[in-house]
Amino acid sequence: MEKLQNIHQKQVVSWLAICGFLVFCMIIVGGATRLTHSGLSIVEWAPLVGTIPPLNYADWIQVFDAYKSSPEYQLINYGMSLGEFKVIFWWEYFHRLLGRLIGLVFFIPFAYFLFARRLNSNLIARLLGIFALGGLQGGMGWYMVASGLVDDPNVSQYRLTAHLGIAFLIFGAITWTALSVLYPSKLNMNTPAKSMYKLSIIINLVLFIMVLSGGFVAGLRAGLIYNTFPLMGDSFIPSGLFMLSPFMTNFFENMTTVQFDHRIIAYILAGLIPIFWFRLRRRDVSIRTKKFSSLMLGLLILQITLGISTLVMGVPIILGVAHQAVASLLFITSIAVTQSISSRKGMI
Repeated sequence: MEKLQNIHQKQVVSWLAICGFLVFCMIIVGGATRLTHSGLSIVEWAPLVGTIPPLNYADWIQVFDAYKSSPEYQLINYGMSLGEFKVIFWWEYFHRLLGRLIGLVFFIPFAYFLFARRLNSNLIARLLGIFALGGLQGGMGWYMVASGLVDDPNVSQYRLTAHLGIAFLIFGAITWTALSVLYPSKLNMNTPAKSMYKLSIIINLVLFIMVLSGGFVAGLRAGLIYNTFPLMGDSFIPSGLFMLSPFMTNFFENMTTVQFDHRIIAYILAGLIPIFWFRLRRRDVSIRTKKFSSLMLGLLILQITLGISTLVMGVPIILGVAHQAVASLLFITSIAVTQSISSRKGMI
């Protein structure tokens, strides 16, 4: 019986790993779609009919004509050829298609495991929560696109950030759930374990805030100004940080403030994660916890390097996509560290 249960656990974990990989691909494609300015190329939301791409010249003319009615075409891409349109269309099409695929890959095995009674009540609740987040993500994606189809051919930075944040929440939830199946959490932790667990939670939160900050940088295209490091122009603290009124709008609508905040959060993480890594080395922890924490530190170094390179080079597409991809890996690795500490074999 125990052997059979282990097989079922491995099946669930393998399924969640596939879902996680697809979400990771979705984050990469989403970043490329944004950086190639392809997100507004499909001007309608057709969850079922939209699965079929244009199949002939007449179909292409139809979708191209629909795009020509959008403010992006009229104000930015006026005179674009059909060939040029196809490039941005395929990026957005595969972005949406991948979203539909993730829904199917998640729902069909979930239904099977549910009816086969291979999921306990706690796991069912978590998986339903992830499925609900997936549905919310689909709706938020169209809500974001719709904001750029009215007058201004730029999507709302608030909606873009929400869309990005939900994607990271889904990725993190899948990671935690899969690891929890393999390494169940223990009910009582000793004092050292609790202190490290709380610090790891803080790192998770700061990283998520960093992701949201990156969403505002992307939404406002704030990475295209002050392409110097470590100074912003001629000083560390640039002028014009709080030029907007009311005061709080600067943190979400002022390009200078948004980029400055993103840098400051990076500095915080550059200090916080090495301190955590060093303190963890002084504890009696499992090999798994040590490996995850070392991976987190390595990814942080890589992410900071990519962030600086992306900024000073004027946000080239390949570096921008890599920066977003590594951010997602860093985030789920921090989730893995937290889960590892909380598990029965995380802190010895």
